[in-house]
Amino acid sequence: MRAQRASKPPVAVAAVDLGASSGRVMVGEVGPDVLRLHAAARFGNEPIRTTDGLHWDVHELHRQTLAGLAAARRLAADTAAGRLASVGIDSWAVDYGLLRDGRLLGHPFHYRDEVRSDRGPLLVHDVLPPEELYARNGLQFLPFNTLFQLAADPLHADADRLLLVPDLMAYWLTGVEAAERTNASTTGLLDVRTREWDDEVIARLGIARSLLADLVDPGTTVGTLLPEVGEAVGAPGLPVVAVGSHDTASAVVGVPFERAEAAYVSLGTWGLVGLELHEPVLTEESRLANFTHEGGVDGTTRFLTNVMGTWLLSESLRAWGRDDLPALLAAAGDVTGPVPVVDVQDPRFVPPGDMPARIAAWCAEHDVAAPSDAAGIVRCIVESLAAAYAEALTTASRLARKRVEVVHVVGGGSQNTLLCQAIADGTGLPVVAGPVEATALGNVLVQARAAGAVRGGLGDLRALIARTQHLRRYEPHARAWKDVEA
Repeated sequence: MRAQRASKPPVAVAAVDLGASSGRVMVGEVGPDVLRLHAAARFGNEPIRTTDGLHWDVHELHRQTLAGLAAARRLAADTAAGRLASVGIDSWAVDYGLLRDGRLLGHPFHYRDEVRSDRGPLLVHDVLPPEELYARNGLQFLPFNTLFQLAADPLHADADRLLLVPDLMAYWLTGVEAAERTNASTTGLLDVRTREWDDEVIARLGIARSLLADLVDPGTTVGTLLPEVGEAVGAPGLPVVAVGSHDTASAVVGVPFERAEAAYVSLGTWGLVGLELHEPVLTEESRLANFTHEGGVDGTTRFLTNVMGTWLLSESLRAWGRDDLPALLAAAGDVTGPVPVVDVQDPRFVPPGDMPARIAAWCAEHDVAAPSDAAGIVRCIVESLAAAYAEALTTASRLARKRVEVVHVVGGGSQNTLLCQAIADGTGLPVVAGPVEATALGNVLVQARAAGAVRGGLGDLRALIARTQHLRRYEPHARAWKDVEA
Protein backbone atom coordinates (compact mmCIF):
# COMPACT_ATOMS: atom_id res chain seq x y z
CA MET A 1 0.00 0.00 0.00
CA ARG A 2 1.44 3.37 -1.02
CA ALA A 3 2.30 5.68 1.87
CA GLN A 4 0.16 8.78 2.09
CA ARG A 5 2.09 11.91 1.07
CA ALA A 6 2.57 14.40 3.89
CA SER A 7 0.67 17.61 3.41
CA LYS A 8 2.72 20.67 2.54
CA PRO A 9 3.11 23.06 5.52
CA PRO A 10 1.59 26.52 5.22
CA VAL A 11 3.71 29.50 4.26
CA ALA A 12 4.23 32.45 6.56
CA VAL A 13 4.11 35.98 5.18
CA ALA A 14 4.29 39.42 6.80
CA ALA A 15 1.56 42.00 6.19
CA VAL A 16 2.45 45.61 6.91
CA ASP A 17 -0.86 47.45 7.31
CA LEU A 18 -0.54 51.21 7.81
CA GLY A 19 -3.72 52.99 8.83
CA ALA A 20 -4.51 56.66 9.27
CA SER A 21 -4.24 56.43 13.07
CA SER A 22 -2.21 53.27 13.69
CA GLY A 23 -0.14 50.62 12.01
CA ARG A 24 0.61 46.98 12.57
CA VAL A 25 2.68 44.12 11.24
CA MET A 26 0.90 40.77 11.09
CA VAL A 27 2.20 37.31 10.31
CA GLY A 28 -0.16 35.19 8.25
CA GLU A 29 0.02 31.40 8.04
CA VAL A 30 -1.69 30.30 4.86
CA GLY A 31 -2.33 26.93 3.26
CA PRO A 32 -5.21 25.24 1.38
CA ASP A 33 -7.20 24.87 4.63
CA VAL A 34 -5.20 27.13 6.92
CA LEU A 35 -5.55 30.86 7.48
CA ARG A 36 -4.22 32.25 10.74
CA LEU A 37 -3.04 35.72 11.74
CA HIS A 38 -0.59 36.61 14.50
CA ALA A 39 0.16 40.17 15.59
CA ALA A 40 3.89 40.89 15.48
CA ALA A 41 3.76 44.62 16.23
CA ARG A 42 1.30 47.47 16.67
CA PHE A 43 2.15 51.16 16.77
CA GLY A 44 0.57 54.57 16.59
CA ASN A 45 0.56 56.89 13.59
CA GLU A 46 0.29 60.46 14.80
CA PRO A 47 0.44 63.32 12.27
CA ILE A 48 2.75 66.26 12.86
CA ARG A 49 1.80 69.89 12.37
CA THR A 50 4.37 72.42 11.18
CA THR A 51 4.09 76.02 10.04
CA ASP A 52 3.01 74.94 6.55
CA GLY A 53 0.35 72.39 7.52
CA LEU A 54 -0.41 68.84 8.62
CA HIS A 55 2.04 66.07 7.66
CA TRP A 56 2.71 62.34 8.05
CA ASP A 57 5.79 61.24 9.96
CA VAL A 58 6.82 58.64 7.39
CA HIS A 59 10.31 58.24 8.82
CA GLU A 60 8.78 57.03 12.09
CA LEU A 61 6.48 54.71 10.13
CA HIS A 62 9.54 53.28 8.37
CA ARG A 63 11.33 52.77 11.68
CA GLN A 64 8.32 51.03 13.16
CA THR A 65 7.94 48.90 10.01
CA LEU A 66 11.52 47.66 10.32
CA ALA A 67 11.04 46.85 14.00
CA GLY A 68 7.77 45.10 13.16
CA LEU A 69 9.38 43.03 10.41
CA ALA A 70 12.12 41.93 12.79
CA ALA A 71 9.42 40.82 15.23
CA ALA A 72 7.56 39.10 12.39
CA ARG A 73 10.69 37.20 11.40
CA ARG A 74 11.07 35.94 14.98
CA LEU A 75 7.38 35.04 15.16
CA ALA A 76 7.49 33.16 11.84
CA ALA A 77 10.35 31.03 13.16
CA ASP A 78 7.87 29.49 15.62
CA THR A 79 5.31 28.60 12.94
CA ALA A 80 5.13 25.43 10.86
CA ALA A 81 6.62 27.38 7.95
CA GLY A 82 9.72 28.27 9.97
CA ARG A 83 10.47 31.47 8.07
CA LEU A 84 8.89 34.34 6.19
CA ALA A 85 8.27 33.84 2.48
CA SER A 86 7.58 37.51 1.68
CA VAL A 87 6.28 40.83 2.92
CA GLY A 88 3.49 43.02 1.49
CA ILE A 89 2.53 46.59 2.37
CA ASP A 90 -0.83 48.36 2.29
CA SER A 91 -1.88 51.79 3.54
CA TRP A 92 -4.41 54.55 3.11
CA ALA A 93 -4.65 56.11 -0.35
CA VAL A 94 -3.93 59.42 -2.13
CA ASP A 95 -1.01 60.76 -0.02
CA TYR A 96 2.49 60.67 -1.47
CA GLY A 97 6.14 61.46 -0.99
CA LEU A 98 8.19 63.46 -3.48
CA LEU A 99 11.80 62.44 -4.08
CA ARG A 100 14.80 63.97 -5.76
CA ASP A 101 17.75 61.66 -6.46
CA GLY A 102 16.20 59.19 -4.02
CA ARG A 103 15.90 61.70 -1.17
CA LEU A 104 12.54 62.68 0.30
CA LEU A 105 11.60 66.35 -0.16
CA GLY A 106 9.98 67.09 3.20
CA HIS A 107 7.32 65.24 5.14
CA PRO A 108 4.35 64.16 2.97
CA PHE A 109 1.20 66.20 3.53
CA HIS A 110 -1.74 64.68 5.36
CA TYR A 111 -4.98 64.40 3.36
CA ARG A 112 -6.79 66.25 6.17
CA ASP A 113 -4.61 69.35 5.69
CA GLU A 114 -7.20 72.11 5.34
CA VAL A 115 -5.39 74.68 3.16
CA ARG A 116 -4.37 72.45 0.23
CA SER A 117 -7.82 70.85 0.13
CA ASP A 118 -9.32 74.24 -0.71
CA ARG A 119 -6.86 75.28 -3.43
CA GLY A 120 -6.27 72.10 -5.42
CA PRO A 121 -9.73 71.46 -6.89
CA LEU A 122 -10.00 75.05 -8.16
CA LEU A 123 -6.69 74.76 -9.99
CA VAL A 124 -7.51 71.38 -11.55
CA HIS A 125 -11.10 72.16 -12.58
CA ASP A 126 -9.89 75.27 -14.35
CA VAL A 127 -8.05 72.92 -16.74
CA LEU A 128 -10.23 69.80 -16.61
CA PRO A 129 -13.96 70.29 -15.90
CA PRO A 130 -15.42 67.80 -13.40
CA GLU A 131 -17.49 66.04 -16.08
CA GLU A 132 -14.46 65.36 -18.29
CA LEU A 133 -12.31 64.33 -15.37
CA TYR A 134 -14.88 61.78 -14.19
CA ALA A 135 -15.21 60.33 -17.68
CA ARG A 136 -11.45 59.75 -17.73
CA ASN A 137 -10.59 58.62 -14.18
CA GLY A 138 -13.98 57.60 -12.78
CA LEU A 139 -13.20 59.05 -9.35
CA GLN A 140 -15.63 60.67 -6.99
CA PHE A 141 -14.84 64.23 -6.03
CA LEU A 142 -12.72 64.31 -2.90
CA PRO A 143 -10.74 67.54 -2.42
CA PHE A 144 -7.71 65.58 -1.21
CA ASN A 145 -7.36 63.25 -4.21
CA THR A 146 -3.74 63.09 -5.34
CA LEU A 147 -4.11 65.18 -8.48
CA PHE A 148 -5.70 68.00 -6.45
CA GLN A 149 -2.91 67.82 -3.88
CA LEU A 150 -0.30 67.92 -6.63
CA ALA A 151 -1.84 70.99 -8.22
CA ALA A 152 -1.41 72.85 -4.92
CA ASP A 153 2.07 71.45 -4.23
CA PRO A 154 4.91 73.60 -5.61
CA LEU A 155 7.47 70.95 -4.63
CA HIS A 156 6.47 68.61 -7.44
CA ALA A 157 8.40 70.77 -9.90
CA ASP A 158 11.59 70.01 -7.93
CA ALA A 159 11.01 66.25 -7.69
CA ASP A 160 11.93 63.47 -10.08
CA ARG A 161 9.66 60.81 -8.53
CA LEU A 162 6.32 60.60 -6.78
CA LEU A 163 5.56 57.52 -4.69
CA LEU A 164 2.33 56.87 -2.81
CA VAL A 165 2.85 55.91 0.84
CA PRO A 166 3.00 52.09 0.47
CA ASP A 167 5.17 52.43 -2.63
CA LEU A 168 7.49 54.76 -0.70
CA MET A 169 7.79 52.21 2.11
CA ALA A 170 8.51 49.46 -0.43
CA TYR A 171 11.17 51.67 -2.05
CA TRP A 172 12.91 52.19 1.28
CA LEU A 173 12.90 48.41 1.77
CA THR A 174 14.06 47.39 -1.71
CA GLY A 175 15.45 50.41 -3.55
CA VAL A 176 12.93 49.71 -6.35
CA GLU A 177 10.54 52.45 -7.47
CA ALA A 178 7.16 51.07 -8.54
CA ALA A 179 3.50 52.09 -8.46
CA GLU A 180 1.01 49.42 -7.41
CA ARG A 181 -2.04 49.64 -9.63
CA THR A 182 -4.95 49.54 -7.14
CA ASN A 183 -3.53 52.47 -5.18
CA ALA A 184 -2.53 54.31 -8.35
CA SER A 185 -6.21 54.21 -9.31
CA THR A 186 -6.95 56.63 -6.44
CA THR A 187 -4.62 59.35 -7.77
CA GLY A 188 -6.97 60.61 -10.49
CA LEU A 189 -4.12 60.16 -12.99
CA LEU A 190 -5.04 56.63 -14.09
CA ASP A 191 -7.37 55.91 -17.02
CA VAL A 192 -10.37 54.06 -15.54
CA ARG A 193 -10.80 51.92 -18.67
CA THR A 194 -7.22 51.00 -19.59
CA ARG A 195 -5.84 51.07 -16.00
CA GLU A 196 -2.74 52.80 -17.34
CA TRP A 197 -1.42 56.29 -16.59
CA ASP A 198 -3.49 58.86 -18.49
CA ASP A 199 -0.79 60.77 -20.37
CA GLU A 200 -3.20 63.43 -21.62
CA VAL A 201 -4.48 64.33 -18.14
CA ILE A 202 -0.94 64.32 -16.80
CA ALA A 203 0.27 66.65 -19.55
CA ARG A 204 -2.68 69.06 -19.26
CA LEU A 205 -2.05 69.41 -15.53
CA GLY A 206 1.58 70.26 -16.17
CA ILE A 207 2.92 67.19 -14.36
CA ALA A 208 6.11 65.63 -15.64
CA ARG A 209 5.31 62.14 -16.91
CA SER A 210 8.66 60.92 -15.54
CA LEU A 211 7.42 61.72 -12.04
CA LEU A 212 5.27 58.55 -12.11
CA ALA A 213 6.79 55.09 -11.64
CA ASP A 214 6.00 52.02 -13.72
CA LEU A 215 2.78 50.26 -12.71
CA VAL A 216 2.74 46.77 -11.17
CA ASP A 217 -0.16 44.45 -10.34
CA PRO A 218 -0.89 42.76 -7.03
CA GLY A 219 1.07 39.53 -6.78
CA THR A 220 4.16 40.99 -8.49
CA THR A 221 7.49 40.67 -6.68
CA VAL A 222 8.75 44.25 -6.49
CA GLY A 223 12.22 43.35 -5.23
CA THR A 224 14.09 41.95 -2.25
CA LEU A 225 15.24 43.66 0.93
CA LEU A 226 18.31 45.83 0.52
CA PRO A 227 21.35 44.26 2.22
CA GLU A 228 21.34 46.74 5.09
CA VAL A 229 17.57 46.30 5.56
CA GLY A 230 17.82 42.51 5.44
CA GLU A 231 20.54 42.63 8.08
CA ALA A 232 18.47 44.93 10.33
CA VAL A 233 15.39 42.73 10.00
CA GLY A 234 17.27 39.44 10.14
CA ALA A 235 15.83 38.25 6.83
CA PRO A 236 18.35 38.82 4.01
CA GLY A 237 16.91 38.48 0.52
CA LEU A 238 13.27 38.54 1.71
CA PRO A 239 10.99 39.29 -1.27
CA VAL A 240 8.63 42.28 -1.16
CA VAL A 241 5.42 41.43 -3.02
CA ALA A 242 2.91 43.99 -4.26
CA VAL A 243 -0.53 43.39 -2.76
CA GLY A 244 -3.69 45.46 -3.03
CA SER A 245 -1.65 48.28 -1.53
CA HIS A 246 -4.66 50.54 -1.10
CA ASP A 247 -5.93 49.13 2.18
CA THR A 248 -9.51 49.02 0.90
CA ALA A 249 -8.39 46.91 -2.07
CA SER A 250 -6.93 44.40 0.36
CA ALA A 251 -9.99 44.67 2.60
CA VAL A 252 -12.32 43.81 -0.29
CA VAL A 253 -10.23 40.71 -1.05
CA GLY A 254 -10.98 39.84 2.59
CA VAL A 255 -14.78 40.14 2.20
CA PRO A 256 -16.21 36.60 2.33
CA PHE A 257 -18.98 37.23 -0.20
CA GLU A 258 -21.58 34.50 0.26
CA ARG A 259 -23.34 35.34 -3.00
CA ALA A 260 -22.96 37.59 -6.03
CA GLU A 261 -25.85 39.81 -4.89
CA ALA A 262 -23.85 41.34 -2.06
CA ALA A 263 -22.51 44.71 -1.01
CA TYR A 264 -19.82 45.66 1.46
CA VAL A 265 -19.02 48.29 4.05
CA SER A 266 -15.33 48.40 4.93
CA LEU A 267 -15.71 50.13 8.24
CA GLY A 268 -12.95 51.98 10.01
CA THR A 269 -12.05 55.66 10.19
CA TRP A 270 -14.00 55.90 6.93
CA GLY A 271 -16.92 53.78 5.82
CA LEU A 272 -16.22 52.58 2.27
CA VAL A 273 -19.61 51.51 0.94
CA GLY A 274 -20.01 49.77 -2.36
CA LEU A 275 -20.06 46.86 -4.79
CA GLU A 276 -17.51 44.77 -6.64
CA LEU A 277 -18.01 45.12 -10.40
CA HIS A 278 -16.27 44.10 -13.60
CA GLU A 279 -17.13 47.23 -15.60
CA PRO A 280 -17.29 50.90 -14.55
CA VAL A 281 -20.55 52.85 -14.31
CA LEU A 282 -19.46 56.12 -15.92
CA THR A 283 -22.80 57.89 -16.03
CA GLU A 284 -23.56 61.49 -15.17
CA GLU A 285 -25.91 60.21 -12.47
CA SER A 286 -23.05 58.24 -10.95
CA ARG A 287 -20.81 61.30 -10.98
CA LEU A 288 -23.43 63.50 -9.35
CA ALA A 289 -23.97 60.82 -6.69
CA ASN A 290 -20.21 61.02 -6.01
CA PHE A 291 -19.48 57.34 -6.63
CA THR A 292 -15.96 56.30 -7.44
CA HIS A 293 -14.26 53.53 -9.40
CA GLU A 294 -11.08 52.25 -7.80
CA GLY A 295 -8.98 49.36 -8.96
CA GLY A 296 -9.40 46.01 -7.26
CA VAL A 297 -7.31 42.85 -7.21
CA ASP A 298 -7.58 40.62 -10.30
CA GLY A 299 -8.84 43.46 -12.49
CA THR A 300 -12.05 44.08 -10.55
CA THR A 301 -13.56 47.51 -9.96
CA ARG A 302 -14.50 48.80 -6.53
CA PHE A 303 -17.62 50.88 -7.15
CA LEU A 304 -18.03 52.77 -3.91
CA THR A 305 -18.45 56.01 -2.09
CA ASN A 306 -16.66 57.37 0.96
CA VAL A 307 -18.96 57.86 3.93
CA MET A 308 -17.97 59.03 7.38
CA GLY A 309 -16.86 56.14 9.59
CA THR A 310 -15.91 55.58 13.21
CA TRP A 311 -13.89 58.81 13.11
CA LEU A 312 -16.89 60.53 14.67
CA LEU A 313 -16.81 58.14 17.62
CA SER A 314 -13.04 58.27 18.15
CA GLU A 315 -12.96 62.07 17.98
CA SER A 316 -15.88 62.32 20.40
CA LEU A 317 -14.05 60.12 22.91
CA ARG A 318 -10.97 62.30 22.51
CA ALA A 319 -13.03 65.44 23.12
CA TRP A 320 -14.44 63.88 26.31
CA GLY A 321 -11.05 62.58 27.43
CA ARG A 322 -12.47 59.07 27.61
CA ASP A 323 -11.31 55.65 26.46
CA ASP A 324 -14.35 53.49 27.21
CA LEU A 325 -16.17 53.03 23.91
CA PRO A 326 -17.66 49.60 24.81
CA ALA A 327 -19.29 51.08 27.94
CA LEU A 328 -20.60 54.05 25.96
CA LEU A 329 -22.01 51.77 23.26
CA ALA A 330 -23.76 49.71 25.91
CA ALA A 331 -25.27 52.87 27.39
CA ALA A 332 -26.22 54.08 23.90
CA GLY A 333 -28.03 50.79 23.32
CA ASP A 334 -30.20 51.53 26.33
CA VAL A 335 -31.30 54.93 24.98
CA THR A 336 -35.04 54.64 24.36
CA GLY A 337 -36.01 58.15 23.32
CA PRO A 338 -35.60 59.59 19.83
CA VAL A 339 -32.20 60.82 18.72
CA PRO A 340 -31.49 63.13 15.78
CA VAL A 341 -30.07 61.74 12.55
CA VAL A 342 -27.41 64.21 11.48
CA ASP A 343 -25.76 64.53 8.08
CA VAL A 344 -22.44 62.76 8.73
CA GLN A 345 -21.22 63.92 5.31
CA ASP A 346 -21.28 67.58 6.39
CA PRO A 347 -17.72 68.90 5.82
CA ARG A 348 -17.57 70.20 9.41
CA PHE A 349 -17.07 66.61 10.59
CA VAL A 350 -13.94 65.90 8.49
CA PRO A 351 -11.17 67.82 10.34
CA PRO A 352 -10.06 66.77 13.83
CA GLY A 353 -11.91 68.53 16.64
CA ASP A 354 -14.76 68.59 19.14
CA MET A 355 -17.37 66.40 17.42
CA PRO A 356 -19.99 66.63 20.22
CA ALA A 357 -19.91 70.42 19.89
CA ARG A 358 -20.20 70.17 16.11
CA ILE A 359 -23.15 67.77 16.40
CA ALA A 360 -24.84 70.24 18.75
CA ALA A 361 -24.19 73.08 16.29
CA TRP A 362 -25.60 71.01 13.39
CA CYS A 363 -28.74 70.26 15.44
CA ALA A 364 -29.17 73.94 16.33
CA GLU A 365 -28.87 74.97 12.68
CA HIS A 366 -31.47 72.38 11.65
CA ASP A 367 -33.86 73.16 14.51
CA VAL A 368 -33.71 69.71 16.11
CA ALA A 369 -33.00 68.85 19.74
CA ALA A 370 -29.41 67.81 20.32
CA PRO A 371 -28.62 64.80 22.54
CA SER A 372 -28.14 65.86 26.14
CA ASP A 373 -25.50 63.35 27.28
CA ALA A 374 -22.68 61.16 25.99
CA ALA A 375 -24.88 58.06 25.55
CA GLY A 376 -27.34 60.05 23.48
CA ILE A 377 -24.57 61.49 21.32
CA VAL A 378 -23.12 58.03 20.68
CA ARG A 379 -26.56 56.68 19.76
CA CYS A 380 -27.05 59.69 17.46
CA ILE A 381 -23.72 58.94 15.74
CA VAL A 382 -24.55 55.25 15.32
CA GLU A 383 -28.02 55.90 13.87
CA SER A 384 -26.67 58.65 11.61
CA LEU A 385 -23.89 56.46 10.24
CA ALA A 386 -26.31 53.57 9.61
CA ALA A 387 -28.70 55.90 7.77
CA ALA A 388 -25.87 57.19 5.59
CA TYR A 389 -24.75 53.64 4.73
CA ALA A 390 -28.30 52.61 3.88
CA GLU A 391 -28.66 55.59 1.55
CA ALA A 392 -25.30 54.87 -0.10
CA LEU A 393 -26.15 51.20 -0.65
CA THR A 394 -29.55 52.06 -2.11
CA THR A 395 -27.84 54.44 -4.53
CA ALA A 396 -25.10 51.95 -5.45
CA SER A 397 -27.68 49.25 -6.18
CA ARG A 398 -29.68 51.61 -8.39
CA LEU A 399 -26.72 53.06 -10.30
CA ALA A 400 -25.11 49.68 -11.03
CA ARG A 401 -28.49 48.00 -11.59
CA LYS A 402 -27.35 45.24 -9.29
CA ARG A 403 -29.58 43.51 -6.79
CA VAL A 404 -28.28 43.44 -3.21
CA GLU A 405 -29.46 40.75 -0.81
CA VAL A 406 -26.82 40.85 1.94
CA VAL A 407 -24.38 43.41 3.33
CA HIS A 408 -20.91 42.42 4.50
CA VAL A 409 -19.32 44.64 7.15
CA VAL A 410 -15.57 44.12 7.56
CA GLY A 411 -12.82 45.88 9.44
CA GLY A 412 -12.68 47.19 12.96
CA GLY A 413 -16.23 48.52 12.80
CA SER A 414 -17.55 44.98 12.38
CA GLN A 415 -16.98 44.53 16.14
CA ASN A 416 -19.47 47.32 16.89
CA THR A 417 -22.61 45.26 17.49
CA LEU A 418 -24.85 48.29 17.96
CA LEU A 419 -23.77 49.76 14.63
CA CYS A 420 -24.01 46.44 12.76
CA GLN A 421 -27.58 45.94 13.98
CA ALA A 422 -28.41 49.53 13.05
CA ILE A 423 -27.09 48.88 9.53
CA ALA A 424 -29.25 45.76 9.24
CA ASP A 425 -32.27 47.71 10.48
CA GLY A 426 -31.53 50.70 8.26
CA THR A 427 -31.06 48.67 5.09
CA GLY A 428 -33.62 45.98 5.84
CA LEU A 429 -31.00 43.42 4.84
CA PRO A 430 -29.04 40.79 6.74
CA VAL A 431 -25.57 41.93 7.76
CA VAL A 432 -22.63 39.51 7.92
CA ALA A 433 -20.01 41.05 10.19
CA GLY A 434 -16.38 40.04 9.90
CA PRO A 435 -13.64 39.39 9.51
CA VAL A 436 -12.24 42.18 11.66
CA GLU A 437 -8.82 41.80 10.04
CA ALA A 438 -10.10 41.83 6.46
CA THR A 439 -7.29 44.09 5.23
CA ALA A 440 -4.51 41.96 6.70
CA LEU A 441 -6.19 38.79 5.42
CA GLY A 442 -6.47 40.19 1.90
CA ASN A 443 -2.83 41.26 2.06
CA VAL A 444 -1.53 37.84 3.17
CA LEU A 445 -3.74 35.90 0.75
CA VAL A 446 -2.38 37.75 -2.28
CA GLN A 447 1.15 37.03 -1.05
CA ALA A 448 0.36 33.39 -0.34
CA ARG A 449 -1.11 32.92 -3.80
CA ALA A 450 2.02 34.44 -5.33
CA ALA A 451 4.07 31.96 -3.31
CA GLY A 452 1.93 29.04 -4.55
CA ALA A 453 0.55 28.17 -1.12
CA VAL A 454 -3.04 28.67 -2.32
CA ARG A 455 -4.49 28.70 -5.80
CA GLY A 456 -7.47 30.05 -7.67
CA GLY A 457 -9.32 33.30 -8.08
CA LEU A 458 -10.88 35.68 -5.61
CA GLY A 459 -13.76 33.27 -4.99
CA ASP A 460 -11.33 30.60 -3.83
CA LEU A 461 -9.50 33.01 -1.51
CA ARG A 462 -12.79 34.21 -0.04
CA ALA A 463 -14.04 30.66 0.46
CA LEU A 464 -10.95 30.03 2.60
CA ILE A 465 -11.82 33.10 4.68
CA ALA A 466 -15.41 31.91 5.15
CA ARG A 467 -14.18 28.46 6.29
CA THR A 468 -11.63 29.72 8.78
CA GLN A 469 -12.74 33.08 10.21
CA HIS A 470 -15.36 34.03 12.78
CA LEU A 471 -18.39 35.72 11.22
CA ARG A 472 -21.56 37.02 12.90
CA ARG A 473 -24.93 37.51 11.24
CA TYR A 474 -27.47 40.23 12.09
CA GLU A 475 -31.04 39.99 10.86
CA PRO A 476 -33.02 43.22 10.30
CA HIS A 477 -35.76 44.05 12.73
CA ALA A 478 -37.71 45.84 10.01
CA ARG A 479 -37.21 46.17 6.27
CA ALA A 480 -36.43 49.80 5.50
CA TRP A 481 -35.58 49.83 1.80
CA LYS A 482 -35.76 47.75 -1.33
CA ASP A 483 -32.96 47.32 -3.80
CA VAL A 484 -33.26 47.66 -7.55
CA GLU A 485 -33.91 44.72 -9.79
CA ALA A 486 -31.00 44.09 -12.15
